[in-house]
Amino acid sequence: AFASYSGIGRARLSPDGKFIAMRIASEGKVLVGIWDIANNRLENRIVMGEDQELEWFRWAGNDRVLISISQLGRLFDEEVRISRVIVKDLKSQSVFILAKKQEGPVGDDVLYVDPAGEYLLLAMQKSIYDWPSVWLYQLDATSEKTAKQVQQPKDGVWDWYADNLGSVRMGIGWTNQQRRIWYRKTATDPLVLIAKLKDDEEDKAWDVIRIISGSDEGYVLEKSGETVALRKFNYATRTSGEIIYQNPQWDVTDFYIDDQSKPYSAFYTDDKERVVWFDPKMKAMQSRLNKAMPDMDIWVTNSARDDSRMLVHVGREDDPGSMYIYTAATRHLDFFTTYRAKIDPTQLTRPKAISYVARDKTLIRGYLTLPRGRDPKGLPLIILPHGGPYGVRDTLTYDDEVQFLSNRGYAVLQPNFRGSGGYGEPFENIGDGQMGRKMQDDLDDGMDWLAKEGTIDPARVCVVGASYGGYAALWAVIRNPERYRCAASFAAITDMKKWLSYSGRRDDKKGKTEWSARVKGEDPAFDLASISPTAHVARLTRPVLLTHGDKDTQVPFSHFKMMRDAAAKAGKSIYTVVFPKEGHGFTTAENEKLWYDSLEAFLTKHNPAEVPAR
Repeated sequence: AFASYSGIGRARLSPDGKFIAMRIASEGKVLVGIWDIANNRLENRIVMGEDQELEWFRWAGNDRVLISISQLGRLFDEEVRISRVIVKDLKSQSVFILAKKQEGPVGDDVLYVDPAGEYLLLAMQKSIYDWPSVWLYQLDATSEKTAKQVQQPKDGVWDWYADNLGSVRMGIGWTNQQRRIWYRKTATDPLVLIAKLKDDEEDKAWDVIRIISGSDEGYVLEKSGETVALRKFNYATRTSGEIIYQNPQWDVTDFYIDDQSKPYSAFYTDDKERVVWFDPKMKAMQSRLNKAMPDMDIWVTNSARDDSRMLVHVGREDDPGSMYIYTAATRHLDFFTTYRAKIDPTQLTRPKAISYVARDKTLIRGYLTLPRGRDPKGLPLIILPHGGPYGVRDTLTYDDEVQFLSNRGYAVLQPNFRGSGGYGEPFENIGDGQMGRKMQDDLDDGMDWLAKEGTIDPARVCVVGASYGGYAALWAVIRNPERYRCAASFAAITDMKKWLSYSGRRDDKKGKTEWSARVKGEDPAFDLASISPTAHVARLTRPVLLTHGDKDTQVPFSHFKMMRDAAAKAGKSIYTVVFPKEGHGFTTAENEKLWYDSLEAFLTKHNPAEVPAR
């Protein structure tokens, strides 16, 4: 039941509200499907290649869909992730790749898409030896022949930004250990160097940029007092204007502006993701939906350009949820699909927000899910650290893995350890250099807190995770075997040095240096082998389940092979499962079921949920 889902993931309405583009996983393939709402049928299927992962998709006008794909490649004999943009023309049914001749690894940095869907602006390296430039590509079969450069490369500039009408207005890069910001008021003005910022005067106002055409004004997310606020900003003078919205406790994480360049909505996360509507019509609409379905989380996830039709998600942390189509003219909400048709929400359990104090007095927040029908005393525990790790966090939302483990009789702890996002910049920054160190302490301290409360049995604890969470699981049983009975991982990082090289694959020296400093911490000579599972597998004394998809572009499959081979060389027996043709997640119910079956069998053997007979 947990693995049998509708196959539909992300979904976006066409600007005219007539079609839905959606991610579909079916029979081992990931595709983008185009659904005709009026005829209630799937009209088009754009299938990803065997070695490709779907990154994102979006509409370009009403007749074209842009799809970002990635796959593994090699650059200077190192593994790199290569991204490109595919264009699907629904009228001609043609499919083609943009910028096929470019040599840089990043090929999906889209700065602007024409609302009519005729062209886009793409920042890219024509050669791996060039700085990025900006090119205008027509979104038809002539794209390669008619492409024209609208912004030449500039030494040191890696990131280009366009305003809301598609003029390239700003470039940011690094030269001589300085962050340099180039700016112009119109597309015909020369770029002017307006700032040279050293590391100790980093300007955070450039993190989220929205520049308004025909002016120097725009909007940014900028810290004001204790939290990040949405405020006006003058890009020419680098001065902040009035605050549009600020939450006294939580950072604003994103925002949208409308076609008139006015703020439309802002977002923040407490324990759940929240939206603040500035548009009166949408504010009233949200209120009506909340009254119609009380005690549920209701999100307008996407809408037509004129708001005539909207996609609405209805769910909760103990309900996998459904998608509805709202039609404004009739004020009618029509069911479209449920995400987990075989799951009965009445059999699930509702997670709750918790907090505890780590050994260095840092407050750690997270979520605890307790199994139904069991006395909440002396329970077996699964610690489930999230991936990332930086700037990512768990929230109070439905999670298959959490509910699956709880349904099997385990208490489940999801700690938002230091470095997690959503709790302010200082909390995220104290995670720098702490992977495998204080981040790991935060997991241990969560276990100790629950043991002291009497909720869990400290002799019956395992760690389960994916990506960085998979690393944390493997490292937990190597670093502290006295604490944990077992570890299970999916797509785990196993060699920190190789992962740092792969994840910091930007070619600019400054960007690599900053990412390396974040991973290594204050000591640039820190030996990443000291916190790598592959380097210390000889210390392993606990059972390990190691699993991976062999087409993963986020954490390459080589990490699985390195850990498997290192264990064999050290004479350590570990359980392994490979998911053929899977990437950094599952595309088939069969493979997802295999993960759950393997995990359940492993935990039943090494950390059974039932109290063993004495």
